[in-house]
Amino acid sequence: MDADGKPLRQAILYGIDTRAIAEMEELERVFGKEKIFQISLMNLSTQSTGPKILWIKNHEPQIYHQTRYFLTSEAYLVQKLTGSATLDYLTAADYAPMFDVQKNSWNVETTQYITPLEKLPKLSWSCELTRFVTRQAAQGTGLLESTPVIVVTTDGGSEALSAGVSNIGDMMMMFGSSFYFILKTGKITPTNLIWSSAWLEKGAYTLQGGTSTSGSLTRWFRDNLAPLEMAAQNTGGENAYASLTKLLDQTPLGANGLIALPYFEGERTPVHDPQARGVLFGLTLANTHADIYRSLLEGTGFGIRHILDEMRKADVFPSRMVGVGGSTQNLGWMQIISDIANIEMVIPEQQIGASYGDAFMAGVGVGLFKNLSEITRWVHNKYEIKPNPETHKKYEPLYKIYRGLYEQTKGLMHELSMLYRG
Repeated sequence: MDADGKPLRQAILYGIDTRAIAEMEELERVFGKEKIFQISLMNLSTQSTGPKILWIKNHEPQIYHQTRYFLTSEAYLVQKLTGSATLDYLTAADYAPMFDVQKNSWNVETTQYITPLEKLPKLSWSCELTRFVTRQAAQGTGLLESTPVIVVTTDGGSEALSAGVSNIGDMMMMFGSSFYFILKTGKITPTNLIWSSAWLEKGAYTLQGGTSTSGSLTRWFRDNLAPLEMAAQNTGGENAYASLTKLLDQTPLGANGLIALPYFEGERTPVHDPQARGVLFGLTLANTHADIYRSLLEGTGFGIRHILDEMRKADVFPSRMVGVGGSTQNLGWMQIISDIANIEMVIPEQQIGASYGDAFMAGVGVGLFKNLSEITRWVHNKYEIKPNPETHKKYEPLYKIYRGLYEQTKGLMHELSMLYRG
């Protein structure tokens, strides 16, 4: 945004926008992967904001020089309401390699290579009051002038709170277009494959990350491989997504020997490879579109299992898992994930989303609640998904093949990516 608060370009999406690969490589050459990790406690990925800002600097210099602040969407809204450019510590971790996670401050050296420090927002805790609604914002929104406004956080942090993530060991798994998870921990946990950051308030930390695709895979399948279901929906019949869930009854565990790598938009956690590509492995003339559908759902389950395996290696593992998001309506999919990863999962009755957590944080900010832990009184579970031990055993050899697929094809993926890059 410029000095007058006007957006200078369309917003850039986080993990699924892979244009800044060259900038990621540039930063790694200049500072080295080890130094970047020491600062950010994460490797650069398509989630990282630093390379995106550098991309604007390299490709849109006119916009770069007009920029007063580089803000996230929620920080932009707070700025428009109050005139104050602020960012919470949890969200700031996404500004890798500019934010020092252990010091909770901007790193001068890496930041100044990308942009002047004054173009970044002030850092605060999520529940802290920043300023008040200005007269101009009040006239434009209908809000009362001088209404207090908190710093707030990214949607994932807010949604974790709305799902009842309160105690150390609680983890939210958000099934949207992509998959995102956030685990509340009692200490910073450096690991190369999962991001570490502060929690929403002092005294706690997080491990977080996500895959590039989840619900977007079912949308791709619906739009390209489900003409009958779409035709029925368009003529007043059943919703196409609901119809697709019935395909699980037409194909057995393992999708008749079909295994999917769900890397249709590269991959974030835990492989961190924007050049990764989707794979349907094991296709035969006997496979049906039901097999493909199941393989995509199982592929996301294998991806989540991969993440949890990396957590175990870091000696950190969730004690309670909460699933939220549109895809949790597909209980068959949730059972597949539970069986593959051998985890129990609860699904809340009320899924208002991030706005619920935002409202609660505002309550803490103005003193209505003592702390964020009080959210647990407001959250009730609707479903409890438990793994089937026998089904889990049957998935184990398939998971082994899944893990080998990426390692044995990533070189070819990168060659293909270079051919079609840009």
